[in-house]
Amino acid sequence: MTNKNATPAPLVLFLAHMLILLACWTLVIKFIFPLIFDFAYGHRAGEHIMWDFWWVIHLWLAWALLKWPRYTPSLAVAVSVVEIIIIVVKFWFFLSAPQWDLWRTNWFINKVFVIACFIIMLVYFALNWNNLKQKH
Repeated sequence: MTNKNATPAPLVLFLAHMLILLACWTLVIKFIFPLIFDFAYGHRAGEHIMWDFWWVIHLWLAWALLKWPRYTPSLAVAVSVVEIIIIVVKFWFFLSAPQWDLWRTNWFINKVFVIACFIIMLVYFALNWNNLKQKH
């Protein structure tokens, strides 16, 4: 986006907002909800927290998609590839012996949305790579 006032493409804007929502959702299901659960049921505080800091990278990528620094296309592709690989491996292990309790079901549903976001992002950036690299 050569013009700093230019609006990102609609799909890029959608992906940026989806990443923000996914980051918030991750914070709720992996940190806030487990802490409330632990407090409500007398468990040790933090016993059910699922430590995960990908939400920080998701927020950084969302910011990059909205502000479009020079590295944005490379960042989008790199994060997409890494996320897809990690989630596919986690799905492989989980689905080989699934345990559908509250915590793992929340995790699984979240990961379905995360992988969908990054598959869409990877396809979009792969198909539009030359145009997107020239925008800066």
